[in-house]
Amino acid sequence: IAAENLRVVSGNVLTDDLVLDEAAHDQDAVICALGVGKSFTPGDLIARAMPRVISAMSHHNVRRLVHTSAFGVGVTYRDAPFVPRLFIRTLLKDIYRDKVAGERAIEASALDWTIVYPTGLTDRAGTGHVRAGERLALSGFPTIARTDVAHFLLDQIDDTSFVRKGVLISS
Repeated sequence: IAAENLRVVSGNVLTDDLVLDEAAHDQDAVICALGVGKSFTPGDLIARAMPRVISAMSHHNVRRLVHTSAFGVGVTYRDAPFVPRLFIRTLLKDIYRDKVAGERAIEASALDWTIVYPTGLTDRAGTGHVRAGERLALSGFPTIARTDVAHFLLDQIDDTSFVRKGVLISS
């Protein structure tokens, strides 16, 4: 991965204070996209990591956090159509519980946070068009291309429309 103004830092967010310190040092913002991939066992990753991330950001006076969550977590559950709700209540329940715990830490912080809730992620080509709002009318199994999510996350660094709010995004 190479891009202007991008610095990649590798390490374990749960155990390596130096990695977090290096990641937050001299930054204007942090985009957090932590997750367990295709696993259904979260190991409390988000719940354990977010207080550490928040602490490192606070230590380095980094105010802006753009955090990636998932459609159906927290208040976005109310907008989930029937089929995604089944997955949320069954296969994803532990992962979503972990995400809620992490979000509580974020919401209790003094940071200028935005929590982004993308609908189902796909690998298809991005459209460059994203529907975004605190609520969206959705049906079936809504999706969004990962590239569109990435662009939206980057845009949130300077966009103050959703500071200290959650935003649901979909194609």
